[in-house]
Amino acid sequence: MPVKVPDTLPAVAALKLENVFVMTDKRAVSQDIRPLKVAILNLMPTKEATETQLLRLLSNTPLQVEVFFLRMGSHESRNTDKSHLETFYLTFDDVISRNMRFDAMIVTGAPVEKIEYEQVDYWSELTRLMSWADKNVYSTMYICWAALAGLKWHYGIEKQVLDKKIVGVFRHRVLDRRHPLVRCFDDLFYAPHSRYGTVSREDVYKAKGLRVLAESDEAGVYLMCSIDGRQVYVTGHCEYDRDTLQREYIRDTGKGIFDSFPCNYFPDDDPSKEPMMLWRGHASLLWANWLNYLVYQNTPYDLDKLP
Repeated sequence: MPVKVPDTLPAVAALKLENVFVMTDKRAVSQDIRPLKVAILNLMPTKEATETQLLRLLSNTPLQVEVFFLRMGSHESRNTDKSHLETFYLTFDDVISRNMRFDAMIVTGAPVEKIEYEQVDYWSELTRLMSWADKNVYSTMYICWAALAGLKWHYGIEKQVLDKKIVGVFRHRVLDRRHPLVRCFDDLFYAPHSRYGTVSREDVYKAKGLRVLAESDEAGVYLMCSIDGRQVYVTGHCEYDRDTLQREYIRDTGKGIFDSFPCNYFPDDDPSKEPMMLWRGHASLLWANWLNYLVYQNTPYDLDKLP
């Protein structure tokens, strides 16, 4: 089924070239169906690329999804055109003033792992949003830095800043096969990571009400979920494109940063060779499981009746 987005969103053209079914507003109004309302709080600097990545994953489900892009009103983006943000994004204040609720929400990563949470200029606004989401969103997925921030806010788990970046495509193993989020997963699967922050495995396992579903020997805990399924934490970037880590590596080396050569990514560790795509199937399955089992099967038809 399609993802419903504004007709003029730039990601629409890219997705149509991939034969991804994207439904525009004009066609959607003719259908007698309530789509899942999904908010995406996009904290990434490359917002348009992230939009395409996330919409691609949301499309791989039989469910119709209506997407709302959100941004932090207390932060001024330096990498995305202001007109794009004003056209396609709502602020958190907009959401509050319109009394909006969502079946699901995605909070992306952000390149701020080395900064203390309280020093991030939108931290206060983000914590208000996380508290609001607990009552006004059925299930929220936190990705990469947002996963670390969510674990800090909800469970008091402290972030650990790393001297060397965790970057590359790492092998993970499933720990709790009974959980619906990992239904039909292989015993071992691959996912990209790109971050300077992590959390202690011991701290995560001690947290009450939190289940660890998958982890990596090299990259640490990867997939976690609250007992009630209302919060999902993913420390990696399974939404990444084939060349995303490659572009990050080129960007970093151009700035004189030489600790971000991605592991298990370039064939023969040769950056002139095209990277292998090893995680697309896992990414599609994870998001389909989340939307189906944790959101669609549980969220109320009337969002005013959210538990």
